[in-house]
Amino acid sequence: MQKRIWVCLCLAGCLAGTSGEAADPQPAIWPQWRGPQRDGFVPGDNWPTTLEGDHFTQSWRVDLQPSYSGPIVAEDRVFVTETRNRKTESVQAFRRDDGQPIWEAHWDGSLSVPFFAKSNGDWIRSTPAYDGEWLFVAGIRDVLVCLNATTGAERWRIDFASQFQAAAPTFGFVSSPLVVGEFVYVQAGAGFVKVEKATGAVVWRCLDDGGGMNGSAFSSPTLARVNGQDVLLVQTRTQLAGVDPESGKVRWSTKVDAFRGMNILTPIVHADSIFTSSYGGGSFLFQVEQASIDAEPTVKQVWKNKREGYMSTPVVIDGHAYLHLRNQRFTCLELETGKEKWTTTPYGKYWSLVAQGHQILALDERGDLLLINATPEKFDLLDSRHISEESTWAHLAVAGDEVFIRDLKGLTAYRWK
Repeated sequence: MQKRIWVCLCLAGCLAGTSGEAADPQPAIWPQWRGPQRDGFVPGDNWPTTLEGDHFTQSWRVDLQPSYSGPIVAEDRVFVTETRNRKTESVQAFRRDDGQPIWEAHWDGSLSVPFFAKSNGDWIRSTPAYDGEWLFVAGIRDVLVCLNATTGAERWRIDFASQFQAAAPTFGFVSSPLVVGEFVYVQAGAGFVKVEKATGAVVWRCLDDGGGMNGSAFSSPTLARVNGQDVLLVQTRTQLAGVDPESGKVRWSTKVDAFRGMNILTPIVHADSIFTSSYGGGSFLFQVEQASIDAEPTVKQVWKNKREGYMSTPVVIDGHAYLHLRNQRFTCLELETGKEKWTTTPYGKYWSLVAQGHQILALDERGDLLLINATPEKFDLLDSRHISEESTWAHLAVAGDEVFIRDLKGLTAYRWK
């Protein structure tokens, strides 16, 4: 279902304005958390095998104030967020070809986060979503803002904490919005919410027990097909659930063990099974079973591995999950069995991962970019390059032959040849 939506969006863009002649192909885009299909995979031509010299060059850079949000790439522009002077949240649009500013929007938004998160800053965290016309931006205080992607004009705004009389999320609005058809799905207001894209009206709310720890969900929802049915995969601080997109009914759920509710990854579907990994819990493969269409589904744990994921959602290639771990190592897990194929020595605390074919591009939070050949036989590092002296916690974006990297103090565009 989700794939069909983005295919239709791209076709509509390609056909618009034609009069019997073939239109020029539209540029590749990066419209949401983890890319076009929300799975970390990049469509297009094969990547080079090196990051050096003329193969990977900087196109432009703009200086910004801090943010953890990944950049969103539209056909002709790039959207980024920032927190200014620890009190104002800003969204800016820059021209994709040269980084020149187009528009900006802003609103009051600040929150003091606790514990270990404090050392990394009190700024906006969630990655926006773009549907070809509108941009959906989550502010740190459980606020969702819909902006016109062409002009930056605000269409509507929802304050979930106020609307549902819920406490502001302890760690901020971390989960990234999901757009499916005419609706936006978000984990906010101590629950999971479906919103009308056109009006900002709330259609339904479920999983509204808060999920523990004041409902500060870390994981981002995704739409998947499990056992022949479209389901929204939602991971709260305490459980993994399958939610009906139309009604909001929780079809099934299962507990996911984690230290202090640190279930951060976006769940991954593979062959009707669901993979996730948590800080303090381990790695898990779950299978949803249903005897008949009228029977209640049940969830079975297929296997558990002691390796603990943390903040980095893995990519899955040929039945293997490539996962950055809590202990800063990188591992390959065979999804059918849970067997660990290999594990590296330590790197940084966080990697954002994207893939094409059998190649993985990983951005370490220390400013290192790594190009990896994905194989279960060994860790095969093709090349690496230090590209930023600032920390790089935001998820990288790859669109066509362009790579966009948001570091703590700016946005840089690269071109890959």
